[in-house]
Amino acid sequence: MTRIDGTSPDRSSPEPLGGMVLYPVPESVGRARRWFRKFTESHQLACSLDDCLLMVSELVTNAILYGQADEPWRVRVRWYRVRDALRVEVHNPGCPAHVRLRTPEATEAHGRGLLLVDELADEWWAGPSRHGGTVVVFVMHRAFKPD
Repeated sequence: MTRIDGTSPDRSSPEPLGGMVLYPVPESVGRARRWFRKFTESHQLACSLDDCLLMVSELVTNAILYGQADEPWRVRVRWYRVRDALRVEVHNPGCPAHVRLRTPEATEAHGRGLLLVDELADEWWAGPSRHGGTVVVFVMHRAFKPD
């Protein structure tokens, strides 16, 4: 399910599991992947780790490419458990109105990140970040094995 209106369909109270603050440089994409992989070791996710890593990479890359601010800024990545779902948020100081699905031409080198998220995530949305700027969120349902 795609939502680009900034509203979350699940109003359950999320349980914070981890996060990181990254410099807006290309090297941060690999750092985000490594940190997220380390996080998953203790939680033994039931969903595809490769899919989650790909989506984290795409959203952090977009945050770095499209975040804008007049002063130095950071990309914030946070992940939560909401019942049995995993919710991952990527925050940057860009404009929420600029988040959109594109249909790039076959010859274009860029523009497929949100298409991948749309295909892999059970749901995703974008809107204003509580830190100012933009947040893009993806959710994987049934990501945690039952307790």
